[in-house]
Amino acid sequence: MAHRILPVEEMKKELGKELGVTDWIQIDQERINQFADCTMDHQWIHVDQEAAAKGPFGKTIAHGYLTVSLLSHFGESHAIMPEGCTMAINYGMNKLRLLSPVVVGSKIRDRITLVALEEKPQGLLVTTSHTIEIEG
Repeated sequence: MAHRILPVEEMKKELGKELGVTDWIQIDQERINQFADCTMDHQWIHVDQEAAAKGPFGKTIAHGYLTVSLLSHFGESHAIMPEGCTMAINYGMNKLRLLSPVVVGSKIRDRITLVALEEKPQGLLVTTSHTIEIEG
């Protein structure tokens, strides 16, 4: 599903509702390694498969910020935008918790809910809640 464009009054009717659940994405070692290269975070728990096999999770795990960085991809599939919108930017995060490690080979998806709309002089501030699920 692509993003939806609605009048602000119609968007208000979506408050508190789930906008959608994304498709699953596989988190493989190549993606983890590419993220490590991009961020220069090569901690062994992410990139050293031999050492990680002896570690607390039995495998490498994705960087927490790798999971967070996928929110922009996930959000695009179920975004809700006001009519006349010419641009949307990431305003930031209100609360972020990384409750479970994402081990290599896992599949993750995002459950997205519209939680707030705030009209501002610069435009509409849209707040969504994202809950990343790990398959199984």
